[in-house]
Parts: sequence; structure tokens; C-alpha cells
Amino acid sequence: MTFPRVRPPFVADERTQLVGWLDMQRALVRWKCEGLSEEDAYRPVLPASPLMTVAGLVSHMRWTEHCWFEVLFLGRPSDGNPQFDENVEDADMRVEGVPLARLLDEFEQQCRTSNEIIAAHALDDVGSHPGYRSAGATLRWMLIHMVEETARHVGHLDTVRELLDGTKGYY
Repeated sequence: MTFPRVRPPFVADERTQLVGWLDMQRALVRWKCEGLSEEDAYRPVLPASPLMTVAGLVSHMRWTEHCWFEVLFLGRPSDGNPQFDENVEDADMRVEGVPLARLLDEFEQQCRTSNEIIAAHALDDVGSHPGYRSAGATLRWMLIHMVEETARHVGHLDTVRELLDGTKGYY
């Protein structure tokens, strides 16, 4: 299932609007990747940021979803999430050899898992991981943050894609 590229309704409850905006930004991730070659998905275009590739950004967004909703909110272990690897800087963006289609599918599956978590909890519920101060945020705060985080990286994808092959557009 691919997320639809539509804005949430003008009049709706808070949860519908927050998840709607987040889902639209998530949908833009796949759209920004359409028609991109595997070679270009891994080609850096910013000399000072060699890991900011399309593939690296998609992977980062997948693991950020996992971090906020599964680890910080639910209190699940961080095992397997490269963002918590203190030995490798930006480990979540190091995805050489992983096909872009797989990264996109994993991102969307993680987003579906996040939406299941969101649906099962009140917006005023607070995260539960004892090891991280950020877990003290409400689900509402985390949702707003994820809208901002995802939209910012969609902007990065837009810039990287334009530098790769000239493709541009909002949605």
C-alpha cells in the first residue's frame, strides 16, 4: 500500500489532521524516488554531505519512525536501529547495496506500524522509554515532530533529485 498524496480534510478532528499531514509527507517520499536509477539513488550531490543520498534519506526516515514510535513512545528496545549505534556516525544512512525499492517498502511498512501505534493510543499519552528524555513527550508532540521531520527530509529529497536529474515539483 502506498500512501495517498492528498492533504487531510479542512475540517476534521486533530488526529485525522495530524496523521493526514504526516501520511501526505510520507507519500511524497516514494513520489520523489519514482523513475530514479539505482545508481542515482546512491549518488551524492552535496560534497560536504556524502551520505545525503536518496537511499540514505529514505533509510534515515524509516529508522526515525522506528525510533520515535516504537522505541521512545512504546519503550521497545532500540536493538537493530542503526540510529542508536554509537560506533558508526550516521549508520542509518549507510545503506550501500540495499535496493531503493526495498528501502521504500521497509519505510512504508514502518509507517504502517507507526500508524497502528498512533491509532491505539491517546494523543495525550506520554512515551515510556526510561533511558531517553525525549520519551517524556506526548504522542501529539511526537506526531507534530514527525510531520516536521518528514517534510524537512522531503525537501532534501526534492533538492537532491533536482541536482541528480532536474526532476522537481511539489506534489
